[in-house]
Amino acid sequence: MVVTNTNAVSVVRFSTPEFIQAVLSLQPRVAVFDCDGTLWSGDAGYGFMIWSIETGLLSRDTADWIDSRHRSYRKGEVSEYTMCAEMTQVYKGLREQEVRHSAQEFLKLHVEKNIFPEMESLLAELRSLGTEIWAVSSTNNWVIEQGVERFGIPQERVLAACVRVNNGVITDEVLDVPTDDGKAASLQRVGRPRPDAVFGNSVHDAAMLQIAQHAFPVNPTQALVHISSEAGWPIYYPAAVDPDKDRLK
Repeated sequence: MVVTNTNAVSVVRFSTPEFIQAVLSLQPRVAVFDCDGTLWSGDAGYGFMIWSIETGLLSRDTADWIDSRHRSYRKGEVSEYTMCAEMTQVYKGLREQEVRHSAQEFLKLHVEKNIFPEMESLLAELRSLGTEIWAVSSTNNWVIEQGVERFGIPQERVLAACVRVNNGVITDEVLDVPTDDGKAASLQRVGRPRPDAVFGNSVHDAAMLQIAQHAFPVNPTQALVHISSEAGWPIYYPAAVDPDKDRLK
């Protein structure tokens, strides 16, 4: 491990072998992973919204409205919870199977290429140990459930933004939006209040990282780097997003 300074913040960071060893040596019974930015680079929730607009899955009126709301979100005028809920509610009236099919196509074209191979290998190792693996994300469940199939995470262990579906048709009744404190609350609700290991990349993962017996910030945003420094959590960057890989060779 090395100590590095990121914008005047001193934090310990793992190399890839150190990261893998640190996780596997715990032999965790329960491991929890955020998805966007942690298992793959980029924001699949936002990407799927754009895909839905470009492919005509969403009507032009709906597209204009959600685009306006997202601009307000970027200005800080709409909360993370509200934005993630609305980006799921916009599919109201569509058949769930249609949205799942569209999510599958989107993932194949735009997300699979951005999967971090180090994380895919780690999850394979954890599965071989018999670890119970959960995915927790504020992106809609159609994208996340399809996206984590590759990692061997079953749908029943996915906690994601979701709305009620009646007779195969999507409604706008919000059932869950796991973000910020809601991520820890969702885990508590399914009887996993103290996971052995938690992996996340942003400030919106901080609450569930804090309830973990061992926290692993992966590809952390600057805000999470600050939190990690204060909490004493070593951080890890997969090679594809390592901001300092040339210096650390």
